[in-house]
Amino acid sequence: MNLRGLFQDFNPSKFLIYSCLLLFSVLLSLRLDGVIQWSYWAVFTPIWLWKLLVIIGASVGTGVWAHNPQYRAEGETCVEFKAMLIAVGLHVLLLMFEVLVCDRVEKGRYFWLLVFMPLFFVSPVSVAACVWGFRHDRSLELEVLCSVNILQFIFIALRLDKIISWPWLVVCVPLWILMSFLCLVVLYYIIWSVLFLRSIDIIAEQRRTHITMAISWMTIVVPLLTFEILLVHKLDGHNSLSYVCVFVPLWLSLLTLMATTFGQKGGNHWWFGIRKDFCHFLLELLPFLREYGNVSYDLQRSEDPEAVEDVPIPEPPPKIAPMFHKKTGMVITQSPGKYFVPPPKLCIDMPD
Repeated sequence: MNLRGLFQDFNPSKFLIYSCLLLFSVLLSLRLDGVIQWSYWAVFTPIWLWKLLVIIGASVGTGVWAHNPQYRAEGETCVEFKAMLIAVGLHVLLLMFEVLVCDRVEKGRYFWLLVFMPLFFVSPVSVAACVWGFRHDRSLELEVLCSVNILQFIFIALRLDKIISWPWLVVCVPLWILMSFLCLVVLYYIIWSVLFLRSIDIIAEQRRTHITMAISWMTIVVPLLTFEILLVHKLDGHNSLSYVCVFVPLWLSLLTLMATTFGQKGGNHWWFGIRKDFCHFLLELLPFLREYGNVSYDLQRSEDPEAVEDVPIPEPPPKIAPMFHKKTGMVITQSPGKYFVPPPKLCIDMPD
């Protein structure tokens, strides 16, 4: 395993998101089971931290952009800055939805359709962002997730307001369609991994890459699908499991997603105005990490210093004098590694 490559390709933005979602899901499951009696405003603390860092990072990045016009001519700087603005706009809409959810759960004054209104605006904006990202070769995972779930948001809002009385298994039909597509992706990676294992023309690195992708997708999709099935049956009253048991598969998926961020390239360089990879910025900020990161070890060397001294030092090759060719009048030199013994002189005896 190449640790240097893992940290060089580290994506801090996704790691922050998955960490906050993991902590939030733990607190939410404990609150739903009555283990803790915190207010929902406190349960949503990881979400508030996530959105706060997004807003601060975008504000600092915008300030650096405004005070340094010379940075705007560096490669795809404008594209990355616009991508950051699109992301922070979507996060602000998500923040409005989360604030309305907390207020609705705590006080219960208005309809759930009003609570879900920011998500109804997020979906068309996400579609436009996906089109823009496709044209500029940008990967926008959050935007894709919001754009394909517009119908699911509508069904959930109608079900919570009791405008429709469908069971939750039917309400989540758009989600089952999306999960079916993800299961096809998992099957695709598994088939290709088997084919690469049986092929003799594929190098070992490519085989390891496809096997890793197949295992990671299985560890993400299968527990996530299990969590959704358990949650739907819990809401429909078909099982008596606690919410902690229901959320365990989700935690496994989030932990896998956190692990994948160490080998996943990407991340916008304009967050907090650092304009470079996070690891390079961290090494410049903390120089002692660079010193300890450059230490290398050779485990096959003997630890006995006397044994190291007994190792014979190879002698340098002998220097060879140049030879003079009589007919051409040129000096012929030979390299030390290609020395040939000259042929013996011929001795022709003159007859009497």
